[in-house]
Amino acid sequence: MTTGVRLGTTADPVRRRLSARVRILLWLLLVMAVGLVSVATTTRSILLRDVDHRVNGLLAQEAGEFANFQQRGVDPETGRPFTDSSRLLREFLVRQYADPDEELIGLVGRGAGRAPAQFIQQREIPVAVPLHKDDAAIRRIYDSPDPTGTVDRPSGEIRWAKVVVARAGGEAEAAFVVAFHPGREQAAVNEEFRILLAISGVALLLTTGIGWAVAGRILKPVRLVRTAAAQLTEQDLTRRIPVHGRDDIAALAETFNDMLDRLERAFAAQREFVDDAGHELRTPITIVRGHLELMGDDPAEREETIRLVTDELDRMSRIVEDLLLLAKAERPDFVTPEPVQLAELTADVYVKARTLGERDWQLAEVADVEAELDPQRITQAMVQLAQNAVQHTAPGQTVRIGSRADGTAIELYVADSGCGVQAQDADVIFERFRRGTSRRGARGSGAGLGLSIVRAIAEAHGGRVRLRDTAGGGATFVLALGEGQP
Repeated sequence: MTTGVRLGTTADPVRRRLSARVRILLWLLLVMAVGLVSVATTTRSILLRDVDHRVNGLLAQEAGEFANFQQRGVDPETGRPFTDSSRLLREFLVRQYADPDEELIGLVGRGAGRAPAQFIQQREIPVAVPLHKDDAAIRRIYDSPDPTGTVDRPSGEIRWAKVVVARAGGEAEAAFVVAFHPGREQAAVNEEFRILLAISGVALLLTTGIGWAVAGRILKPVRLVRTAAAQLTEQDLTRRIPVHGRDDIAALAETFNDMLDRLERAFAAQREFVDDAGHELRTPITIVRGHLELMGDDPAEREETIRLVTDELDRMSRIVEDLLLLAKAERPDFVTPEPVQLAELTADVYVKARTLGERDWQLAEVADVEAELDPQRITQAMVQLAQNAVQHTAPGQTVRIGSRADGTAIELYVADSGCGVQAQDADVIFERFRRGTSRRGARGSGAGLGLSIVRAIAEAHGGRVRLRDTAGGGATFVLALGEGQP
């Protein structure tokens, strides 16, 4: 029986388990490791190049000095130019002070196939096999047609330069050889390279500890955000993240806290809205059910019951329509602004409001300006304010409608001459399903959504609805739109 195995299932969970802190640290270590190794390698290359330049300089210097001595030097015994190659080489070697890793050798040929005779400085060379003890290497250098070269030996590399001595009489050819053993200096460079690598390793270890601590400190608010998000529920939105500093992480924490504030307010408003809506809808449902259960066979009683039930169903329909309107107020297309003549709009509102009740309707003033607003929504809000004024005044009392403008700021208002709004009610009457504690006149069948709709329309226009006292008594509701409103 064969079972299928999906490749990559082991690596994927491991990748998912790597936290942001670990990934940041791994990337930091990778970048640092590449950087430190690059620095160490570059340093080693520069040092080895310096060794090569120094060795080449020493070889060229020694070869140049011998060539100059060969041309201009004189035999101290005769006071004349050297005629003996052996004596020339001896005199030159006696006068030179070579570096510890440098060998100066004079070679005089003894015939084909035989190692040349050597003239050397009697001193210790700090290498395993000096050149003057390596006949094979000596022969290769002596026979080479090149003036410089390198000999690779198991015992170590040799850099050399050679100056051929001119023939004197019938004497065999001779040569001066300067050789340098770069092994010790190369070993010193390699040792420095290893020290740099060790220091880099220690630096990586320190960076690991410091990077782990710093990454943890930087990402702490992010972890708090994740923990807070995991602990949030619809019933508990009170958790907040401590904000420290003024960097991007602090800004993230502040933004998350602001989001939680908005969510908490939204959920609280939603719960309150659902509770209030349920309460308001429960009352007409109870009335309808009660009347239907008690309805008898008497035609007059049945007619009265049907009238009451129909009235309550109409009330429920108005509540539902108002709720849908308030829900739509959250959408960006709730209002459609267009250029409107404010004087014409105010007059239209006045004409429509006069049919709401027997009041002393007055068109107080109009603003002869053009404004960008949604005429249908503004008319809806103003008619709602006029209906509110009718409900809180008696027949014959004055209700004034008007508009005014000051630059880009405009106001439309409805002022009644009723008893006004109590101070404790001023902050709540614009909330959904909230009514004032003291009212005069017919209450009507409203559910407490009218002023909430007015506020939603004003805020959709970038304005506010305000409550002011009317001179002589009463209340004035103002739609303050545009800039510069107090």
